Order: sequence, then C-alpha cells, then structure tokens
Amino acid sequence: MLVERAKRLLETGGAAYETLPHREAFTAQGVASAVHVSGWQLAKVLVVRSPGEEPVMVVLPASCRLDLSALARVLDKPDVSLLPEEEIRALFPDCEIGAMPPFGQLYGMSVYVDKCFPKAGEFAFQAGNHHEVVRMPYAEYERLARPAVADFCRH
Repeated sequence: MLVERAKRLLETGGAAYETLPHREAFTAQGVASAVHVSGWQLAKVLVVRSPGEEPVMVVLPASCRLDLSALARVLDKPDVSLLPEEEIRALFPDCEIGAMPPFGQLYGMSVYVDKCFPKAGEFAFQAGNHHEVVRMPYAEYERLARPAVADFCRH
C-alpha cells in the first residue's frame, strides 16, 4: 500500500494516477521491467547532502546514473555525497529503503528532478514499498512536487 502521506498528497492534489502492483523488485531497472515501464519514465529517488547542509532529494530516470559533480554545480556546493542507508531509514520511517516517493515536501526537503524526463510523457515511481508503482502524467507530478529542474544525469 502507498505510504499514507503520498496517498494523501495525490488525493488532496486531485492528481490523476494509477497504482500498478508488481513482483517484488529492488533496483530501479528491475521495477521498470516488472511494470513494463520505460527506464526513462520510472523515477529513481536518491538523497544527497553537502557537509553541514540539510539533505536534498534528487529524482532521475531509472536508466540514468547520478553525476555528483554536475549535481554539486547545480546546488552550488563544492562537495555532494549520497546519504548512507541508516540516515535514509531515519528520514523515511514509513518507507522501505529504496522505495521513497519523489515528493521532497513530504519529508521536509528540497527536491531536484533531472530535466531528461519526457515532459509530455508518463511518470512512474515507487511510493513507499517494493511491490507497487504509481503512474501519472509527468505534468501532474511536476505540479504537485514543484521540483527544481536541472541537469545532473549521466546517460
């Protein structure tokens, strides 16, 4: 089941979305394959931090890798690193590790989304667990999440 806070955001925001159950999968590409969604449309959610700063959520397509140097330039920070699993677990207590929904505001953090998501296409993401995906138009996601859009993917 979707984490309650994500479900509440989608419903109160009037979002058009559907939930797709799938066999348990733990990698972004595995999830994309399980629900027959392109890796360019499935969001991978990562959390990064610069020393002494608050964590930041970054959202990129499952088929991409994060370019930490490019992200550091986007954030105007000299150094950016991925958060360790223990810290992620503390930030997302209602989610399975690696299945966080791409809505930073639900967890008190800024969210940056990579510009290579197809603007007119579908957008899919895990919303708290490893056996369900939410699919919605990308424009709906952008309307609800209000992310900063930048270029930090390595293709």
